[in-house]
Amino acid sequence: MNENIIARCEAKGLRMTEQRRIVARVIGAAEDHPDVEELYARASAIDPRISIATVYRTVKLFEESGILERLEFGDGRARYEDAERDHHDHLIDMNSGEVIEFVDPDIEALQERIAAKLGYKLIGHRLELYGTPVKKG
Repeated sequence: MNENIIARCEAKGLRMTEQRRIVARVIGAAEDHPDVEELYARASAIDPRISIATVYRTVKLFEESGILERLEFGDGRARYEDAERDHHDHLIDMNSGEVIEFVDPDIEALQERIAAKLGYKLIGHRLELYGTPVKKG
């Protein structure tokens, strides 16, 4: 996935410095939804010369270029994921902040039906559910 991000950046004409390549690789390897501080921690572990300002600028550039998608889950932190990942929705654990990805065909079909009933063809959506774990037993 990470080479895919670099290739997409190059295809859009972005100048890919070594530091931008590191940020792209970190994003491509992420299996979570890191914020800029977490991306910085991961990138600076690879190259200690990377500044947080460079990570902020790179993330902004990637977002403006459609490479990254910005996610806001109500905790005041913008998080990021590859904009070309397969479609999925999010369930946010309000206690721990954990973000759980899921796909549900029933929800997808329902959204299509609602849009059609209202006279629209659905071209995209974003669904975020917020909850707390139910105590078992």
